[in-house]
Order: sequence, then structure tokens, then C-alpha cells
Amino acid sequence: VRSFGAFTQDLDEIVQWLKNGGVTSVVMESTGVYWIALFQKIEQAGMEVLLVNARDVKHLPGRKTDMKDCEWLQRLHTYGLLRGAFRPSDGICRMRSIMRHRGNIVSAAGQQIQLMQKALQQMNILLHHVVSDLDGETGMRILDAITGGERDPKKLVELRDERIRKSTPEEMEAALKGDWRPEHLFALRQSLNAYRFFQAQLTECDWHLKETMDQFVAQMAIQIPTPQESPVSEV
Repeated sequence: VRSFGAFTQDLDEIVQWLKNGGVTSVVMESTGVYWIALFQKIEQAGMEVLLVNARDVKHLPGRKTDMKDCEWLQRLHTYGLLRGAFRPSDGICRMRSIMRHRGNIVSAAGQQIQLMQKALQQMNILLHHVVSDLDGETGMRILDAITGGERDPKKLVELRDERIRKSTPEEMEAALKGDWRPEHLFALRQSLNAYRFFQAQLTECDWHLKETMDQFVAQMAIQIPTPQESPVSEV
């Protein structure tokens, strides 16, 4: 049993130590995201790596302490009692990481829409009640005008798309009358800018995802042989 640090050079030492010992199969417990870096290092070195759930290991008979954890895992792995969790190929892992990051960006953008709705509601500007989507074309044009200093409901209604069916121009004009308090206008402007920032991040993320997918397809391209026609027997 040997202890190592957690820096990259320490992870490289672990891999080299395992290779020097002739190890071909390694088992690891999943602990948050801390296992990923070492898992990838060992996998790139050509060794089999099994990622096991710590809760499954605890259900097996035997004494297990923190000090003897690695010995216990090694013993169970020797007996073939551990089942590795599914982990996709490296290319799919890359795309999955980007997609999860993309989901976080979408959530962050959605939170800014909620903050804009809150600022409008506090001023009793009920724009989000008379348009289907606050981040639609009409909503964004009106928000830009409001943050730009426009306060006249009639002029704001002129930015309305004529295809809107959720409300009439009169209803929208009534919804755009409120108490224009500076602190809420400031919050609205900040949230609008943050929303646009996340939209730009989302576009950049989509481009990066496309590049990653193209690389994965190029690496995994397989020439599928043309199926040969089976001979037809005449009866």
C-alpha cells in the first residue's frame, strides 16, 4: 500500500507505479468528480479501469475501514465480485461534458428571464402577461426600449409584432403603465445584459459542440461493407 498526492505529477507517478508492478486491471470508487482525472490517466495508459459505487461495496460481507479500503477493493476485485459502472468512450465523454455545460448555460439564461420578470412585476409593468415569451422578438424590442429610457406606453406598443394574438394593442398599452422605479430599472438592465451574455455563450458552446462531434465522427468512422446479394433459388 502506498500513498500519493493529488497533483498531476502525482497521478503520473501512480500510473507508472502500477505499470511497473505489472498491473493490468484497476478498480476505483466513484467519489464526486475527483476520480475522473486519475481514471482518464490510467485508461490512457492501456489498463482496464472499473469504477464501482461505494455503496455497493459496503453491502458486501467483510470488515472495511478507511485505512484498509484499497486492500478490500483489491481483494473483492480479485474474486470478481465488483461490477464496473458504465462509462462511454472518450469522444462521447467529451460531448457529454459539453452538453452538461450547455444545460447549465440554458438554466442560467432562464434565471435571468425570471429576474427580468421580477423587476417588471415590482414596477407593475406586466409585459410578461401580454406576450407569450419575454425573450421573443417583441419582448426584447420593448425591453431594449425601456432600458434605453422610453416610458411612453403608446410608443412601446408600436414595437409590438402585428402577429401577436395573446393580447390586443390596448391591453398591452395598459400592461406597460407602471411605476418606473430606478432601482428596479437598474436590475432589469443588469438581467437583460446578463441574458444576452449567456446567449452569446450558448452560441459559442454550440460551435464547440459541433467541432467535437465532427472530430468524434471522423475518429469513429467505419467503412460499412456493402451487403452482398444472397443467391435466389428458383422453385
